[in-house]
Amino acid sequence: MDWSTHQVFNQFPELNDYDLLATDPALCEALARAGTDWAMPALGAYAAELGRADTYALAEQANRHPPELRRFDTRGRRIDAIAFHPAWHQLMALYRGQGLVSLPFKEQRAGRWSAWAAGFYLHGQVEQGTLCPATMTQAAIPLLQREPALWAQLEGKLYSDAYDARDLPAADKASVWLGMGMTEKQGGSDVRANTTLATPVGTGGRGGEYLLRGHKWFFSAPQCDAHLVTARVGADGPFACFYVPRWRPDGSRNAVRVQRLKDKLGNRSNASAEVEFEDAWGILLGEEGRGIPTIIEMASYTRLNCVVGSSAILRQALVQALAYARRRQAFGKALAEQPLMRAVLADLALESEAALQLAMRLAQACEAADQPAERAWRRIMTPAAKFWVCKRAVELTGEAMEVLGGNGYIEDGVMARLFREAPVNSIWEGSGNVMCLDVLRALQREPDAAQALLDWLQQTSAGEPQMLAALRELQALLATPPNQIEPLARVLAQRLVLLAQACLLRQHAPTATADAFIATRLGAGDPGRVVGAIATRKMDVASILTRALPASEGL
Repeated sequence: MDWSTHQVFNQFPELNDYDLLATDPALCEALARAGTDWAMPALGAYAAELGRADTYALAEQANRHPPELRRFDTRGRRIDAIAFHPAWHQLMALYRGQGLVSLPFKEQRAGRWSAWAAGFYLHGQVEQGTLCPATMTQAAIPLLQREPALWAQLEGKLYSDAYDARDLPAADKASVWLGMGMTEKQGGSDVRANTTLATPVGTGGRGGEYLLRGHKWFFSAPQCDAHLVTARVGADGPFACFYVPRWRPDGSRNAVRVQRLKDKLGNRSNASAEVEFEDAWGILLGEEGRGIPTIIEMASYTRLNCVVGSSAILRQALVQALAYARRRQAFGKALAEQPLMRAVLADLALESEAALQLAMRLAQACEAADQPAERAWRRIMTPAAKFWVCKRAVELTGEAMEVLGGNGYIEDGVMARLFREAPVNSIWEGSGNVMCLDVLRALQREPDAAQALLDWLQQTSAGEPQMLAALRELQALLATPPNQIEPLARVLAQRLVLLAQACLLRQHAPTATADAFIATRLGAGDPGRVVGAIATRKMDVASILTRALPASEGL
């Protein structure tokens, strides 16, 4: 007897086997503006490789099988090894092989930062955990370049495009990865509350040897070949930043004891740990007392990566939702043709492109950071963007998941992973409040950069009544007395980002996209409202959705 009770129809898998770059007009245009013709063949090939079903399968496997801590070898020797699924290593090799880790520093051609951002953005749409060690390694390069002796040892290994997963001293490896150790139990974002102590071996000083004793509550990517670590020099001494390798110069394992790996909500493919330093050996970077400024400098890069990474999550969530809605039938026609669903999809598309335009502008600013206008983007807009874009990714991945209904909620697919992944960028490298307070601090301490940013907003808003009204509201907010403005920091950061995104879209996006964003984000209503709660009657929704993902077979 045939017990088949039904045929499976009107069901569609989540999208793969497509070209992530060719289907993203906004990204292609941003790269053309930045003059990245020299990078396009490599980026195009990478996008095609990332979009393959096999690569999506690697991402699923790396997250389904998280890393495991192996404290001891078979004979009881302490090794603190981190064992990863083979898929992790394949994805790490894939990213490293593109040269993206060192590209902005090794390459001198115009558009290098935009080319890097595009590669990071493309990879982040498929798998995010592997971008954590890549982010920290990249951000450490400019700090290490100022330490001649250490840089002479590491330059070739940081600039290498070869992936070397062996747990060996750095001198014996083809390439290295760097992590970070800042957060302690009692301090969190308040690094000045840290208690880890560093004691000089001999005279100490810049480039000198120190022994570190203490703990780190979040030790990012403990498998890395070395970490940048903050510690006090003496019980009441100044903070400093140290290079702490996994192996000592004599070939013995450094005394960085991994207590456990974190069981995280998302970012499952990547390892995060709690560690104890039992007189771990390290080298002082810079001067004693400059530890916090050193970390802030590093954060100017890592926070940019958070913005690009969250933009990638938004993009992938949009693509999956739109591709599914075009194929799924409900109530007699495709979901993507249902009026209310079109409002939701259009809103997702507006948010995604606005995030991309902002991320690419921030990346471009890294090429001329000595100019006041560009410094404003790096120092003021980067923390503001990290606050807003990363928070929007948390909400909008949930909305995109809902487009797929119960299918989106299943761990087998992409959407559930995006949803679990989204919060990490909002938390890591400074939570929302920390970012908004940093925006206030930057506005107050760098008046020239702040004025350059306001001038650009004024010039770009010329002739746009809604944008000019938003600028006046922003200027009035900035005039709030210093002792009263802190509770308004989130309002200020939100308005600053939305106006900047509106300006960028007016400059670079089609009229339909820019008009819709300005009307829904700067017009009447709450810009933090529920996704899809927009009036689409005067919008060219068809153009917005076609630009978001050009329609073709399977898309």
